[in-house]
Formats: sequence, C-alpha cells, structure tokens
Amino acid sequence: MTGEIGEFLNYLTYERNVSPNTIEAYRDDLESFVSFLSNDYLTMARDQVDLRRIDNLAIRAYLAHLARRKLARSSVARHLSALRSFFKYLMREGKVDTNPARTVATPRREKHLPAVMQPADVTALIDQPEGDGPLIVRDRAFLELLYASGLRISELVGIDLDDLELRSRLVKVHGKGSKERIVPFGSKAESALRAWLKVREADPDEQAVFVNYRGERISARSVRRLFDRYARGASMKDGVSPHTMRHSFATHLLNAGADLRAIQELLGHASLSTTQKYTHLNDWQLIEVYRKSHPRK
Repeated sequence: MTGEIGEFLNYLTYERNVSPNTIEAYRDDLESFVSFLSNDYLTMARDQVDLRRIDNLAIRAYLAHLARRKLARSSVARHLSALRSFFKYLMREGKVDTNPARTVATPRREKHLPAVMQPADVTALIDQPEGDGPLIVRDRAFLELLYASGLRISELVGIDLDDLELRSRLVKVHGKGSKERIVPFGSKAESALRAWLKVREADPDEQAVFVNYRGERISARSVRRLFDRYARGASMKDGVSPHTMRHSFATHLLNAGADLRAIQELLGHASLSTTQKYTHLNDWQLIEVYRKSHPRK
C-alpha cells in the first residue's frame, strides 16, 4: 500500500499541481491510516496490507481511533477527506472497485463561538498607536476603519484611493469571489483617514490607500503583525485578531438593534446563516424586543 500512496502523491504533484503543504498533509494522513491498519486493525506488515480488504468498517474504525486520540473533529474530517481522494484515485487506476470512504459520514464540526471585544476594549486598542509619525497616523486609520466597517484584512489592504468617498463616508470593498459592496463608516474613521491621506507618501502610480514605509501597498501579513503588537500593548487576551474586530463590529451593531440582513450586507456574507452565528450573543435583547413589540405578548 505504501507504493500506491507514493503514486497518488506523485499524481497530485505533477498532474494536479497541488501545493507542497497539501501534499505533506496527505502523506501524513495516509501514513497514519496505514499504521492503524497494520498495528491495530489487520495486524500485519505494512507492505502486506491488501487494498481490497479495506471497507467502510475499516474507515469507521480508523475515525473512531482518531477520536479516541482526542483529535478535533475538523482534523478527523481532514483525514477522511484524504482517504476519499486516495480511494477515488485508486478506482480511477483500476486498483479497487469501490471507494469505502465515500459512504462514511463526515464528522460534524464543533461550533466555536466567535470572540467579541467590549467597546471599551476596542477603544483601548485603537488608541494604542501613539505619536505623529506618518506610519503611526496610518495605523490609527486602518484600526478605525477595521472597526467602523467590519472589513476583512484582505479587503482593507485592497482598498484603492478611488474606492473612498470621504465626504459621504463610504468605501467600496472588493470582497470574496470578486464581489463588490459599499460600506459606510463613521466620523472617527473619516477623521483618521483624512489625517493619514495628508501624510501618505507613495509613488504617483500607487493607488493603494494603505502603503508601507516604501510607499507600496501594505501586505495583509504586515497589518496582522501590527494588529498583534497593538493588541498586546492594550493587554488584550490571547486570540484577539483582526477577525475579532469584525465579529465585534457585527455584534455591536446587532446589540444596538441593527437588522440581521443589513449586517449580512455590510459584512459581505453570501448566506444569512453565516451571519446568524452572531445572534447567540444577543438572545437577551431579542427576547426584550419581542416583549416590547409583539401585539399579543
């Protein structure tokens, strides 16, 4: 079976052009499966494992083995995905007749509650950049805009000068799937942006709003690094990230009575179900709105 794994990885590398990191993940997952078969399930040498003896019961037993090792459900699901792809390849090559992993249900992923910052924590974070240097002014501007508009980091660094309407306090955002949306921002973000644009230095051909010290478009990695530095300076708890700011933006709007569909549009979510993960944070307020509003409460 080891030989088939090598052939599969070569197929992914040279025919499917899969990234090296993904190749290594497949290799580790499949080697783990072979070890389970030889040591725990079939109890035979690794090179004697017969592919045609592997059925969906073997796959289920392997997933149970991973669960006993306390692997996260997302990791177990990744192992199953690797096995499905592997056996699909083996079927294509005529080495097995069926894909035993295809009928095994994917483990349901754990639901993680999004972290949310309190408004006072947001203020403490935004106040972290101190001084009058151009890059400090820039950092205050991008922190204000992150919170004011709930942007993803990729969206923030992708904003061009033509995307900003400062007088109207609107920004055109290029979201996932090349979808564009218009998002408003408040007076504090406007002031911070105006202050930054006054000191922004870049080549005349550079259209990015946020640039680095070389005058080139700043990278998402650099913004995350700066965010982490300011979060540590504000004594934020571990795990606070730019995406936490996005969660906080949505939750604070919801707590103030904003409509969930409006928040969906502001965030650029394709599905309302994606936005609904914020509602668990606001159940008490929904109950209060119901009691105040329903005619037969």
